[in-house]
Amino acid sequence: MTLRRVLLIGSLVAAALMLPGMAEAAPRAAAAAAASSGAAAGGLSIDLSGGGIFTDRMMQIIGLITILSVAPSILIMMTSFVRIVVVLSLLRTALGLSTSPPNAVLVSLAMFLTLFVMTPTLKDAYAAGVEPLMNNQITTTDALDRASVPMKKFMLAHVRQADLKLFMDMSGKKDLPKTPAALPITTLAPAFMISELKRAFEIGFLVFIPFLIIDMAVASILMSMGMMMLPPVIISLPFKLIFFVLVDGWRLIAGSLVESYMHGPPPG
Repeated sequence: MTLRRVLLIGSLVAAALMLPGMAEAAPRAAAAAAASSGAAAGGLSIDLSGGGIFTDRMMQIIGLITILSVAPSILIMMTSFVRIVVVLSLLRTALGLSTSPPNAVLVSLAMFLTLFVMTPTLKDAYAAGVEPLMNNQITTTDALDRASVPMKKFMLAHVRQADLKLFMDMSGKKDLPKTPAALPITTLAPAFMISELKRAFEIGFLVFIPFLIIDMAVASILMSMGMMMLPPVIISLPFKLIFFVLVDGWRLIAGSLVESYMHGPPPG
């Protein structure tokens, strides 16, 4: 059963539960007003003639609530958030810091970097689907279809062909559609996420190398001095922090992550 059918059934059930009570309340209110002696009471008028409009509004409200509830998943699945937040988490691990920067800071930084990367795509999606919908030029279904095309183009530009082919084969489709709109989101989204995780781990490996060298150098020095009981992590942490500050690490990491989305599709 599709989401549209679920929303339609839910709205019809809600309308079926609400309309009889409203229809019964109107005659009772009219009878009570007529029985009142000499009191000029304001009448209650309920117009149930616009059933189609009522059902459409109900579906829009339910759809909006549904979209808001799955918005975090959409952010994770269809944007650059996965790669950015994984790289930032690996960077914190490479520095040897377990709680600093806090998760809230890393997620906030990842969200703003994601917004910076996705701004052109979001503008295209707004111009293609949201703006015509607000001007009552297209229906909600057409708006969703049009707005999804820029997002699919973004994912296609950064998905590995091997990952996409894997999910295409498992879904029983051998040939790639000619247009992004014809590609199912259920096939493209998981392939895109796997590609993003692979790329994030590759970047994380490169980030780990200089800090691993510092850890090994500190451990070798401590061993040569006979200070085997002193944890090397305690000594290497200040050196890793000052090294990261001297090379302007945050600028390098943020700039590299953003620039990684300005190139063509990854190989494979």
